[in-house]
Amino acid sequence: MKIYSMTATFGKLEHQTLTLQPGLNIIEAPNEWGKSTWCAFLVNMLYGIDTRARTTGTALADKERYAPWSGSAMSGRIDLNWNGRDITIERSTKGRVIFGNFRAYETESGMDVPELNGLNCGQMLLGVERSVFTRAGFLKLSDLPVTQDESLRRRLNNLVTTGDESGAGDQLADRLRDLKNKCRHNRTGLLPQAENERDQLKNQLSNLHSLKNQAEQIRNQQTRLESAIADLENHAQALRYAASLADSERVQQAEEELQTAKTRMAAMLAACENLPAREEAERKLRSARDLEEQQRALEMEERMLPPLPEKPEIPAHYQGVAAAEADAAENARLERAKKRRGLVIGIYAALAVAALIVGFLVPKLLVYMGAAAAIGGVVAIGACVITTSVIRKDQQALYDRHPGVTPSGWVADAQRQEELLSQYDALHANASALWSDLDNRKTELQKRIHALTDGQPLEDLQSQWAKAVAAWDALADARRDLQMLDGHVATLRSVTKVTEPAKRPDHLTYSAEETARMITDGHYQQRQLHTALGQCLGQAESLGSEERIRARLDTLNRRIERLEDTYYALEMAQDALRDATMQLQRRFAPRISKRAQELFGKLTADRYQRLTLGEDLSLSVSAQDEDTLHSVQWRSDGTADQLYLALRLAVAEELTPEAPLVLDDAFVRFDDDRLKAAMAILKEEAETKQVLLFTCQHREKEMEGSL
Repeated sequence: MKIYSMTATFGKLEHQTLTLQPGLNIIEAPNEWGKSTWCAFLVNMLYGIDTRARTTGTALADKERYAPWSGSAMSGRIDLNWNGRDITIERSTKGRVIFGNFRAYETESGMDVPELNGLNCGQMLLGVERSVFTRAGFLKLSDLPVTQDESLRRRLNNLVTTGDESGAGDQLADRLRDLKNKCRHNRTGLLPQAENERDQLKNQLSNLHSLKNQAEQIRNQQTRLESAIADLENHAQALRYAASLADSERVQQAEEELQTAKTRMAAMLAACENLPAREEAERKLRSARDLEEQQRALEMEERMLPPLPEKPEIPAHYQGVAAAEADAAENARLERAKKRRGLVIGIYAALAVAALIVGFLVPKLLVYMGAAAAIGGVVAIGACVITTSVIRKDQQALYDRHPGVTPSGWVADAQRQEELLSQYDALHANASALWSDLDNRKTELQKRIHALTDGQPLEDLQSQWAKAVAAWDALADARRDLQMLDGHVATLRSVTKVTEPAKRPDHLTYSAEETARMITDGHYQQRQLHTALGQCLGQAESLGSEERIRARLDTLNRRIERLEDTYYALEMAQDALRDATMQLQRRFAPRISKRAQELFGKLTADRYQRLTLGEDLSLSVSAQDEDTLHSVQWRSDGTADQLYLALRLAVAEELTPEAPLVLDDAFVRFDDDRLKAAMAILKEEAETKQVLLFTCQHREKEMEGSL
């Protein structure tokens, strides 16, 4: 297959076209130009985009990663040559289905190519599945190591072991596996189904026996329950007969009590014949009791009244507050007069002393002045003594009116006496009013009692009226009892029925309530047992007859034996095919490893002479100066890249001879020498297939020109 051009609305590409030519195509462009996008576009145009893929935390799904940046619908076109025919394939978005529309037609005529459709396009054009193409003919720097893939392994194995990619061996293995799975696969297949049906039949047989045993047990329970119910019903009849006898006795007793009530009623009527009317007796009794209650209340109130206060003792000298104030003022005046008399005596004494002093100083005047002084002093002292005596007499009269009290307390003492008298007057007036009011009410109550009793003792009349009311109450009780007994007798007569005795001896001791409840419970249990028996019989009938189940079980056992023999035969065939496949697989490594070794030698200037490929596609190599093989992990990154490139090219030659070889920045880590060797090999490969080399470097084109 050769690609002429690709036109894409895909990711960052918006209606952009990439034109290619046969042989080696070097597409040089800087990073972020869209090289990887063109590679992804080619794969998704050939094989379709997986719309079921979901974005994870580490990777975006293609439908989201390559959604057009412009917001347009994803679409594309590839013009190519396939088997000598120029063909155009187109894909576009259909509704919400990305690349849901597919068309393949001849470029010139526009006639559809019916053998191509959206599902098989890549398989038909390239001859391999998507995973094989992306691992064999599609090389990126990060994907140079060849990893194990079931589709890749199967095609490599078939190609090397049989020389045919049709996979007849795998088809046979798949057929054997399908047949074996048809017999038994985990819990599915004919054998598990048959075993499951056998187990179900065994369970049916076991359930059938169990249901029969249950039905027999239910019938036995029904028999025992019928006998118990019959005994209980006989006991109930015996209880009803005993109850009827007891009812008859109660009727007779009630009739006797009714007759006694009639006699008592007649006696009560005779006793009330001469008594006052009930209403009058009740009215007078209520009045008497009210008056008696009021009398007791007054007596209690009299006991609770305070006594009349005692008049305080008033001293004989008490003449009132005004007199005390006058006495205090008079006493103060007398005290001032006494003080003036003392001052006068002092003055006269001073004058006498002065006269004596002058007399000593002037002897001639001594006699005259001394006489004058003596006379004046005697006169003054006499006058003062007389006046002082009068004042003391007046003061003593004042003190006598207030014995035991100093003059400063005369007014306060008078005020205290006046306050005591005022308090006494208030208390006496209040107590007198209470006692007067109580006496008035007692007098009024006595009048009312006399009006009611007409002078007779209240207690006697109250006792008579109480007896009359009691007699009327007794008559009412007798009348009510008579009515009740009359109704009771009528009721007993209506409910009392003649009952036949029990038909057979009764030895049960249950009460009537217990017996009725047990009979009800017994009938309920009978219904339950009848339902359970019907369910058992219905379930047993639904399971079928035991003979049919046993016949089906025998048939299944024979079928299971045949299926087990077939299963063991298929296992033996699988083992034989597996052994044969393992023998053929041993021939797989030399063919790929031989071509890979040739390419690896060219890439390394024949430094490495030996290369082996394991069944899991693991590589081991040795250099010229090495005696043993070493895993690729022992080599430098550049050598490992060359080794994986050689293996990729060898695998691509074997598996995808018609498909273009696509490389996306695969030589970034190659130095100039290694890159030159790689470009030489690619140029050789380009002679037989189309090669698309996407790169961000200038070295590839420069080296292409020098080759």
